[in-house]
Amino acid sequence: MRIRTQKNCLLCGITADEDFCGACQRDLPQLPANHCPICLWPVPTGEICGACLKKPPAFTRTAAALRYAFPVDAMIQALKYQSNLAIAAILAKQLIARLETVSALPDVIIPMPLHPIRLRERGFNQAMEISRYIAKQLAITLLPDGCSRIKHTAPQTGLPWKERQRNIRQAFSCKIDLSGRHVAIVDDVMTTGATLNELAKVLRRQGATEISNWVIARTLPEINQLGPYTF
Repeated sequence: MRIRTQKNCLLCGITADEDFCGACQRDLPQLPANHCPICLWPVPTGEICGACLKKPPAFTRTAAALRYAFPVDAMIQALKYQSNLAIAAILAKQLIARLETVSALPDVIIPMPLHPIRLRERGFNQAMEISRYIAKQLAITLLPDGCSRIKHTAPQTGLPWKERQRNIRQAFSCKIDLSGRHVAIVDDVMTTGATLNELAKVLRRQGATEISNWVIARTLPEINQLGPYTF
């Protein structure tokens, strides 16, 4: 007989069977029910948004566990900047639950690479930690060194919307053969999609035929403040 151990809810601290109690799980910020299947931008009809139709990104689709808002943002920041690595598995479980509706799993997973300088500063790659858990649970091949970040860029969060694309241009290198493969890029947060799109371009050149973004959270800024979504 298997004895089920109880935990304390990560957010409120009460006894729970899972990482979050039922109330906190229900209160986690969700994505809009209707959104673009490629970039997750809110679209009332749930069809491909105008920006993705006008200028299709290099990736095929995006899946995100949650919306980037409190307390998800605080959990991701605790993982990245406070080295709370236990949170990686907790967030990965949220993404796996979202992936239950995915019709076809990818052949391989590639974590969003960090530049060696930033990796030394942080001591770990949060995308790698998340990827390890997902790859093991879903039995998907993980390519931890499949791609590298060859350009040490300024943090994307500190740049204006349009500057992010220029900042990340030619930042990645990939030497493995991905011919005919469906690749999932795993990352913690998708904001403009510029970084994911730049890596996806490199994967396309290596022969990848499908590219799925798997992210923990999707940032959805106000359209009237930042203008149309573009890659």
